[in-house]
Amino acid sequence: MAATYQAYLDTIRATLNSAMCVTNFASQLIERHNKPEVELGLSKEVIFKPVVIVRVPSEPNAEENGVDKCEKVMIEGSINSVRISICVKKADNLEVILLRRFVSFLQQRAENFVILRRKPIKGYDISFLITNFQTENLFKHKLIDFIIEFMQEIDKEISDMKISVNTRARIAVAGITGTTPAPGFFKHY
Repeated sequence: MAATYQAYLDTIRATLNSAMCVTNFASQLIERHNKPEVELGLSKEVIFKPVVIVRVPSEPNAEENGVDKCEKVMIEGSINSVRISICVKKADNLEVILLRRFVSFLQQRAENFVILRRKPIKGYDISFLITNFQTENLFKHKLIDFIIEFMQEIDKEISDMKISVNTRARIAVAGITGTTPAPGFFKHY
């Protein structure tokens, strides 16, 4: 499992490295304007085909309502910007709720993240927009490392929150039913 996840991250890293070869490109419609072409989509000749990298689970099941068991990343490039959209694996409805809350928390603070978009692309959980100005001011390899680490950390955070919610639910049920949990159950607190 870890080997396939590392191969997935390595593929994303290599694709991002090639997609982030962006340069300054003035608007073809308005003088002295430079807008991210991947967002506007006005000049089709400067927008590249999007690349979708998918990691399918070993046991694909029929999808539940809102539950998506595969992880995917869509990288859309253009001459002056790159948009990275991430769909995080959601194993059950609890993870769907936790992810929605976590992403909402991050998007409210999008201005602190410089490259984070406030609204993700439809079908994805979170999106980043990197323009040529950011690649001039920030190191390209550091941006790529940030996105890869972000993907790893969001998986870890959702798992930790899920464990915490399950632990609290067990404590609440034990309190309501009056049963005592197994020895050592409360050692985490």
